[in-house]
Amino acid sequence: MIDRDRYAEVLLSWFDVSGRHDLPWQHPRTPYRVWLSEIMLQQTQVRVVVPYFERFVAALPDLPALAAAPQDEVMALWSGLGYYARARNLHAAAKRCVELHAGELPHDLDALTALPGIGRSTAGAILSQAWGDAHPILDGNVKRVLARVFGIEGWPGTPANEKVLWDIAGSLLPAERLADYTQAQMDFGATLCTRHDPACVLCPLQNGCSALRDGRVAELPTPKPGKPLPERKAVVLLIRDADGRVLLQRRPPTGIWASLWSLPEAGDHETARAWLETHLHGGYDDGIALDDVHHGFTHYRLLMHPLAWRGIALRDTIRDNDGLRWVADADLTAIGIPAPIRTLLRTTTT
Repeated sequence: MIDRDRYAEVLLSWFDVSGRHDLPWQHPRTPYRVWLSEIMLQQTQVRVVVPYFERFVAALPDLPALAAAPQDEVMALWSGLGYYARARNLHAAAKRCVELHAGELPHDLDALTALPGIGRSTAGAILSQAWGDAHPILDGNVKRVLARVFGIEGWPGTPANEKVLWDIAGSLLPAERLADYTQAQMDFGATLCTRHDPACVLCPLQNGCSALRDGRVAELPTPKPGKPLPERKAVVLLIRDADGRVLLQRRPPTGIWASLWSLPEAGDHETARAWLETHLHGGYDDGIALDDVHHGFTHYRLLMHPLAWRGIALRDTIRDNDGLRWVADADLTAIGIPAPIRTLLRTTTT
């Protein structure tokens, strides 16, 4: 078993040589930039996040700028990164910081976790990296490392196992270099103690790792009990007018792709036909079937059947509004659109 008193020392020594020191949110490491990076990094790899982060801070360089930005701008900057509730919560939290904390991110665990989208681990990462405070983190990478090193049985997401892991994480905190230690934990899990094919032969913790000693590296952490994902189907309407503009509809404020602009859709052809005949001049049977689009969500798979029309117009009683608008291809980058819909539009441009 690893000596807990030396755990942080070993990890920091590894980080000094093999860790990531040139990530854009590290220079400068301000509370706003750390917070933004932590939200973007949830369920998303660093290499994917970097260009989104750089584009986001170029447009909205600080918290007051984010709070003042229109929702469409925030969603457009986030478009393609996925898990769009993160962007909505980020925007809402920025507004709350302006209202309650003088436009600054609060330097307090309870105040941080009271903000939308910030849980205990994210708050700990912000406090340790932005201010050097002694707070543990427990993201997926850290859970995996601790489960292997300390031989924790069972899925880490259960309340009982999370409590055990939080207690271990808190007991390992060093007295100094908290920002580096937090980054070291994330880097170690992301680059060395990976989910598949971890580089155990290079691991500085190998002599004290329970999973390696017992030949159980591939078994730990215990996977979440799974079940087959259900599949949902949708008919997607790709409609262009005589000028080649595409008709977009704003999604509802809750549910998948909430508040993003997307193509009109329906659960079946009958409903899709009724919607088209209510809103547009054009025959439903004139739609051209395109290749199906498959997209996976956390809890289900979505199978989209796109149909395309060109050169039809809205009925006289229907005009551009906050829920329905014509958009030229050149303007699509300025609004938030789900990634699979953006890809579909890109492959069918005028």
